[in-house]
Amino acid sequence: MKKAIISGVTGQDGSYLSEFLIAKGYEVHGLMRRSSVFNTERIDHLTNSYEKNEIFNLHYADLTDTSSLRNIIQKVEPDEFYNLGAMSHVGVSFLTAESVLNINSLGAYRVLDILREISPRCKYYQASSSEMFGASPPPQNENTAFMPQSPYGISKVAAFHTTKYFRNANKMFASNGILFNHESPRRGLNFVTRKITYNAAKIIAGLEKKIYLGNLDTRRDWGFAGDYVKAMWMILQHNSPDDFVISTGGNNSIKDFLEKVFSLLNLDWQKYVEANTPRYMRKTEVESLQGDSSKAKKILGWEPDHSFDDLCKMMLESDLKKFNISFDQAQEIAKKLK
Repeated sequence: MKKAIISGVTGQDGSYLSEFLIAKGYEVHGLMRRSSVFNTERIDHLTNSYEKNEIFNLHYADLTDTSSLRNIIQKVEPDEFYNLGAMSHVGVSFLTAESVLNINSLGAYRVLDILREISPRCKYYQASSSEMFGASPPPQNENTAFMPQSPYGISKVAAFHTTKYFRNANKMFASNGILFNHESPRRGLNFVTRKITYNAAKIIAGLEKKIYLGNLDTRRDWGFAGDYVKAMWMILQHNSPDDFVISTGGNNSIKDFLEKVFSLLNLDWQKYVEANTPRYMRKTEVESLQGDSSKAKKILGWEPDHSFDDLCKMMLESDLKKFNISFDQAQEIAKKLK
């Protein structure tokens, strides 16, 4: 049985990757930070099903704490390490830049240096981000110049090059997955896609009247997180370490996302949205991201299974269920709102 460590296990990607690896027969060890408020709702079903037989195990650790990382790596002796842990909100990174660099950049260095010393045969996956491309015009691939426009993007560029350095200098199996935006019903509520679907559901439930957003013209390549964690695993199963862009190749604006979600309810989104809200405007904006994942498709054989339309409907239906409203019921309620 292979053993994998996942940092950031309580997050969207960590939960989907845990499910995927367990289905593949792995023993999974998830790292989580101590918090006064439990944030394990994405993985509680795994703990309940697999903790007793030690297939799914949780450990307290922190990417800013070398000793905690070292202790767990020594104890587990992993075959694979998936570094998904990060301060991952671009907007918040402008306010907490030093912390973001410590967690996202130095965190990757700490893990890789420990693996180099005590577990050099462990395969390492670094969760890199399309935000590294920043102002570079689309489409973006593995050869596109990095021009980050936020502390978050900068921190991910540093972690990307740190991973390549350990691969080249120490002959480690260390790979980067440059993932474009990937969403799901498990996305945090402070991310724009989930903010839209959750508040659309609240409007149907009669609990909300308006959604307040920033710039609606920014464009992203949105995919389904469940598809993307498969790519993470495939990157580490490749016969040599390398870097891969993972994306759908799509390019939709926030306005497009709004139109699709509200069209599913047969509502006019413009009646419910206040755009360009000052608190949600960023100092510097990444205008357009569109990934070219030709390399991953050719070398790994990876393809996304879900479309942009699939994603919008999946997320909306999931959020409606939180208010005990079926999709058909939502459409009936929406008729009365017109």
